[in-house]
Parts: sequence; C-alpha cells; structure tokens
Amino acid sequence: MPYLYRAPGPQAHPVPKDARITHSSGQSFEQMRQECLQRGTLFEDADFPASNSSLFYSERPQIPFVWKRPGFWQHSEWLDVVIDDRLPTFRDRLVFLHSADHNEFWSALLEKAYAKLNGSYEALKGGSAIEAMEDFTGGVAETFQTKEAPENFYEILEKALKRGSLLGCFIDTRSAAESEARTPFGLIKGHAYSVTGIDQVSFRGQRIELIRIRNPWGQVEWNGSWSDSSPEWRSVGPAEQKRLCHTALDDGEFWMAFKDFKAHFDKVEICNLTPDALEEDAIHKWEVTVHQGSWVRGSTAGGCRNFLDTFWTNPQIKLSLTEKDEGQEECSFLVALMQKDRRKLKRFGANVLTIGYAIYECPDKDEHLNKDFFRYHASRARSKTFINLREVSDRFKLPPGEYILIPSTFEPHQEADFCLRIFSEKKAITRDMDGNVDIDLPEPPKPTPPDQETEEEQRFRALFEQVAGEDMEVTAEELEYVLNAVLQKKKDIKFKKLSLISCKNIISLMDTSGNGKLEFDEFKVFWDKLKQWINLFLRFDADKSGTMSTYELRTALKAAGFQLSSHLLQLIVLRYADEELQLDFDDFLNCLVRLENASLHPFDNEHLRLPCRDAACPAESWLLDLDLQNFSWCGTITPRVHSPLIVRPSPFILIWEE
Repeated sequence: MPYLYRAPGPQAHPVPKDARITHSSGQSFEQMRQECLQRGTLFEDADFPASNSSLFYSERPQIPFVWKRPGFWQHSEWLDVVIDDRLPTFRDRLVFLHSADHNEFWSALLEKAYAKLNGSYEALKGGSAIEAMEDFTGGVAETFQTKEAPENFYEILEKALKRGSLLGCFIDTRSAAESEARTPFGLIKGHAYSVTGIDQVSFRGQRIELIRIRNPWGQVEWNGSWSDSSPEWRSVGPAEQKRLCHTALDDGEFWMAFKDFKAHFDKVEICNLTPDALEEDAIHKWEVTVHQGSWVRGSTAGGCRNFLDTFWTNPQIKLSLTEKDEGQEECSFLVALMQKDRRKLKRFGANVLTIGYAIYECPDKDEHLNKDFFRYHASRARSKTFINLREVSDRFKLPPGEYILIPSTFEPHQEADFCLRIFSEKKAITRDMDGNVDIDLPEPPKPTPPDQETEEEQRFRALFEQVAGEDMEVTAEELEYVLNAVLQKKKDIKFKKLSLISCKNIISLMDTSGNGKLEFDEFKVFWDKLKQWINLFLRFDADKSGTMSTYELRTALKAAGFQLSSHLLQLIVLRYADEELQLDFDDFLNCLVRLENASLHPFDNEHLRLPCRDAACPAESWLLDLDLQNFSWCGTITPRVHSPLIVRPSPFILIWEE
C-alpha cells in the first residue's frame, strides 16, 4: 500500500489556489486546456479513460454504456482534478447522477471528477451525506445522536448555522425493508434531509424553538405541529411569518418544533466549514491545524490502549491550549481523524478500518511518551468510540495546558494514511513528537598504554594477537570468523550469520587510520561496543525469545544513543525486520553499525548521508545522499557501491540490501 511521505509537524491549512496537481502528465487544468486549444482537439483523459475500467473494478457492466459528450477537496488539501466531458449513457440518458433538466450536465461532470478521484464510479457506492459534504467543501464532520445530545444542543446547531456550516439529519432504519419508508408524520426513513434554519417564535406567551428541514426530493413534508399548514401558524403575525420565510407550498422545506425534531430524527451531522471555504463576511471562523500521518505495521501501527505493548508506538501529537473561550474557564476544540483513500483502495480489498483517538495530559517531557507512561496514566479525553467510519470527530472542553493526542486504529498492525485536523475556538499550537532526529553517543575510551593494562586487558590483547596474526591487524575476513564463532555460542540470542559485507561496515566504522583493517585499540573499542549492544538486545527482548520486537526498537535505539523520527524508524523496520516483525541480533547489530556510520557524517532532521568507502570511488562520494523532508536525491549515487539501493513502494523509502 503506497504512503505519501510528508514533512513532520503541523502544516499550513491549504487553500484552493494551492491545489495539488493529480494528473499523470504533471500539467494543471489551465496548461492542458491551452494545449488542447493549440491543437484544436477535445480533451480525452488517459488517466480516467472512457472505458469499463473507470466504471467498475469488481464486475462487468450489465448494459452497454455509451460515453457521450454533452452540447473538485480531499484529505485536507484541494486537488486540481481534470476530466474530459464524456459521460456514460444508456439510450441517450445519463446513467448515474443527472438533473431534472436533461440538458443540464454540471452535476454529472462533478460526479465524474469525484469518481476519477476515487478510482471508479463503483467506488462511490454507499456512504453518508456527511462524507459528501466534507469532500465538496473541505469541512469537518461532527455527528450527534439526538436522543443523547447535550443540553445545549439547540445552541450548538444555532452556532453551526451562523458559521455557515452544513447540517444534515436522518431517521435510522432497522432493516433494508425500512429504507425510504414513510412514517405517519410524512417523514422518510433512511433519507438524507438537510437543516436549513433554526429560530424561535412567540406562541401563546412562550418562546418556541423551531428548526427548518428540507427534503431533497422537493416534496413530501412533515405534517405535525408547525408544518406548513398547521394551525399553530395562525397565531403568528404576517411579519414574523415573512421573517421565518414560512410558506404553505409543497416544496420539500418545512418547520417543526425542536422537541419534535429530537423525538422523530435519530442523527444530526454537521459539516463545519474550514476558514478557506467561508465567505468573507462570515460571522465566525474556526482556527484549524492539520497533521498528515501514517500507521505503518511494525513501527507506528500500535492499535488502541487495549494493546499496551504497542499502543505507545502510535504517532503522538502535542497540543497546547493557551487561550480560554470568551467568558469561560476552558478551551473548546474539535478533533477530526480521517483515514485516507479507503474508497480508492476498495479494488485491492481494503476496507474502512476501525479508528479513534485518545488525549492525555502531557508530562514535563518534550519527547515521545513510552509504554510506562500509559501503564500508569489514564486518558483525559477520547473519541466517543472506535468505529469503522471514514472519519471520527468529537467536541471537547479542557482547561488550558499541554496534551498529547494519539490517533490509532483499534487493532494493531493495520496500515493506513490518516489526516488529523484540530478545530478550535481560539488558536491552538500543535507539534509532531515523532519528527526529531538526534544522536548522543558517548566518546570512546582512550586507549590504555600496554604497561598500564589490567590483567583482563592483557588477556584480551593475547586474544587479539591470536586473531590478528603477525601483522597485528584484523581484516574483514578475520573479523567475520571471530564474530560468528563467538556470537553463535550465545544461547540467549538468535543469530544467523554476519556477512563479510557487514564486517566491512564494522571496519568502516572503527577504522580511524583508513587502512581497511582494525588495529588493537580499534578492535578493543568495538568489542566494548559489542558487549553493550548485546546487553541492550537482551534488555529489550521482552519475552526472552532471543529476538526483539520492532515495537521495542525505538526505545532500544534511543538507549543506544539514537533518537529517530518515525519515518527513519519505518525505513529501518522495512530493512531489518522479518515477517513476524522481529529482529535477530545480527539484524540489530547491522542496524547499529549503519546508524553509527551515518552519525560520523551530516545527519540531521533534513538530510541523511552515508559515505562510499570503496577505494575505487572518488573522494567525497556518497553511497546515499537523501533529503529526508521530501525523500529525494540531493547528490549522485556512485557507480560502484557495496550494497545496491532499492526503492520500495511502501512508502517511497530507500533501503540497503546486503
């Protein structure tokens, strides 16, 4: 499954003019338009051809479609989707979305752009009204159960409408047979209604809360209290009726008492529009922060809090609430977690995952929180439930302070890209806790003069002389022999075999003289490192199986002096872990040697460089020169390298192969 790498940390909320080009040609709509005008031809989209593959991915069409010409936000970014104007028809009628006027095609063209974005028309099958509201406006979803709504539910809806939010509502169905069934009060079950207004009216000395609903059919209306022709309106003056836009037309729009609305409708969906989608004269605007991330098996797909051993490995985002709401002691905010591209991945068997999130008070630490923290601390807030919806969102009120927000799937090891958006009344500050790279290695000990060596050091020198021979230097071949002989005798670690290339890498790390061999002092420093690394491996072999779980790797590497970003950790897991997400000691050793080699050269949050040590390569040649922000090449790859570089599609990651 492909994952698009994005720089860690919060990102500026995109606006339509910054739409990302999605066409394979790399051209924008305007560029392709100019090209067609110059050629004098009509545009035909090779990315989304007028063929059956664009209609369905799991079945053949049951009727012969004819494509005719008549004569688009996703995942928190605006996309420039280019289509041609050929539409699927049958017997000269549009097959899918169409307008009442058969010569009106804008809705069908918009649907085609949406289908292209998701891979096919079939991928659009199913879903809810709120999903469409989000995709066509860039808004964020919020769902309320009317029977369990908060006491200030009326005020919430009133504020949402004033902000310019889109509101929908519907009545649940218990079976397929109830779908589109009409109730005695003229309401349709399973039908997507929209909320168009909310107000109050004076009636017999009382203020009555009203809500206005619209049936998209343009007909079939509520027939209870405050319906179009109900007697209640006789007590309301003409001026008040005009202010409320009350008419007695069967146009699908009607008023009803708010208490009746809560009794008859089951759910309300609110699409809060982001600032870029509001009009200039809008009364209110949200402050919004966006984080893009991934759950990757073996490194950041830790599952929910039920799975303590892996939960802490999920992405962690620090949320700083600094300003209270006006006249309040707390800060209001809404968190929306969306899993990406599940419709597009349907054809590959992907389903919508069960997702949610938890919010913890942040301790006085500026680092990724470990397993022990979650063992002893409960969450301060969380999503109402983990559920298999595209997006999970909830509204919260917390005191000013710093918090850690953890998005996750319910089960561990499940992979997906996600988009996390935080909408707040006042500006909130967020920061990705998984993006920093830091290396803190101890200085190697200074060599002890031979006449001051301890008895143990003298025995070690004798061992070295046996291994090195007369030249008193250890070659890669000699190092390979002694390491494999020693490590294979250790029964508490699983060990396959160190290759000659691995031993050359060790010499590359330890060789300060540049002769490609290890002298006594260099060999001794490495031997001390080896003992420390074995102890580390045993310490983090939690189940004493002789292997280390990749979910323990982050902590083990940190104990060894390497704080890695989630993306570098994913790279290492892809390279060194087996299918069971375990590392043998030789994999762990190779990983540490590679990292220490990298630490000797420029290695920060932006670049990773690995030198080429081949004598045939020119000076200052890099085996790898990688821009970590974009996963792009900064320099050239030398023609002769010790290990070929391989690009794997998940995500766009470069890894070393022995």
